[in-house]
Amino acid sequence: MAKTKTTFFCQNCGAQFAKWQGQCTSCKEWNTIAEEVIQKAEKLSWKSSETTAKRVTKPQRISEISTQAEARLNTQNNELNRVLGGGLVPGSLTLLGGEPGIGKSTLMLQIALELPYKTLYVSGEESAQQIKMRAERIQPSSENCFILTETKTQNIFRNIEEVAPDIVVIDSIQTLHTDHIESAAGSISQIRETTAELIKFAKETATPVILIGHITKDGNIAGPKILEHMVDTVLQFEGDRNHIYRILRANKNRFGSTNELGIYEMQGSGLREVSNPSEILISKNEEDLSGTAISATLEGMRPLMIEIQALVSSAVYGTPQRSATGYNAKRLNMILAVLEKRAGFKLGAKDVFLNVTGGITVDDPAIDLAVVAAVLSSNIDIAIDKRLCFAAEVGLAGEVRPVTRVEQRILEAEKLGFTAIVISKYCKIPKNNFHINIIKVAKVHDVVHHLFG
Repeated sequence: MAKTKTTFFCQNCGAQFAKWQGQCTSCKEWNTIAEEVIQKAEKLSWKSSETTAKRVTKPQRISEISTQAEARLNTQNNELNRVLGGGLVPGSLTLLGGEPGIGKSTLMLQIALELPYKTLYVSGEESAQQIKMRAERIQPSSENCFILTETKTQNIFRNIEEVAPDIVVIDSIQTLHTDHIESAAGSISQIRETTAELIKFAKETATPVILIGHITKDGNIAGPKILEHMVDTVLQFEGDRNHIYRILRANKNRFGSTNELGIYEMQGSGLREVSNPSEILISKNEEDLSGTAISATLEGMRPLMIEIQALVSSAVYGTPQRSATGYNAKRLNMILAVLEKRAGFKLGAKDVFLNVTGGITVDDPAIDLAVVAAVLSSNIDIAIDKRLCFAAEVGLAGEVRPVTRVEQRILEAEKLGFTAIVISKYCKIPKNNFHINIIKVAKVHDVVHHLFG
């Protein structure tokens, strides 16, 4: 019998301790350290019956290393392909996290049903009948998708050897357990060990593996932080369950950019890709309303047109309120101070509320000028032309500063039917024949004069 050993793990951060203590010295949380029994057994290969002899690798010059790029697997989902950087890389491990009920399992099942490759969908949370009911709602028939309801990794690998899938989906990593560790499924040691086994399988067979992970109440992926370090890609599925739109973004990606964004719409038949996000980020009001302005922003390489809404009203109580949704509240205070000091608008005794429509959070400084326009429009109660948009940063001296990739922003505004765009006077624009009126301004004063005379 292999010798067993008792260790203590923090259930919040995954730190290991030799004995129990009240507070974790790593994350400073109280009462999160739990005892786990680990069996120190000889670990086999991911193949249950045999151990494969591997040639010892030798160092080689970097100039001698082959740089042939492996062909990525197309997921048949343009939004997911964009976020991954072009598709699934053979042998990669992708971790998808998100709140309960947000649509993680629906997204992965939908992709598994649409893929032209042989896909094994392993579920430790639902029965085969429950998955079948959801699959009929999404896509009635698929010959390439195999369903396995199992939580023991040794049994999963035995089925993988028989099916020989091109892609493996695990729903979810917190439900798996292995015989090598004597602790409950979902514990720190089980998550770490089962993930290590899946990584070994993925690298040895060049089979991409997608893991679905739970998140904590703080919004972080449950389990040790090392889990995110072990995998190649970490995707976050965001959105409010009360709204129909979902946002997929990459927090880590070894094979592509982490700046890309995928947008989906939740429907009864599954998740619909939103190829033109501006359709959901701009309201379709027919009447002119004060306090709204359109900004041309960028998420990664993707241009978006978003609507900024502002409400300025007299402060009922002594201290004026400053509230921002989807925008940095400190930056809003800075812009209000600039308007007060440089443009002469007395906003110190007014409540100011700001909202970015669509439920997204934007960090792009190019929306500063749209924030200025929306606040001033609400303050004097004059609507801004709906065919006008903005793309510029505002400095502390009241100057309008240029932003990056302004040409892309202009082309997106032109494509969506805007007739004019306000940018910084100092932007360097190539001499293209734009069919949109480009208004160049240098100071906030110039914007006020152009908009409100």
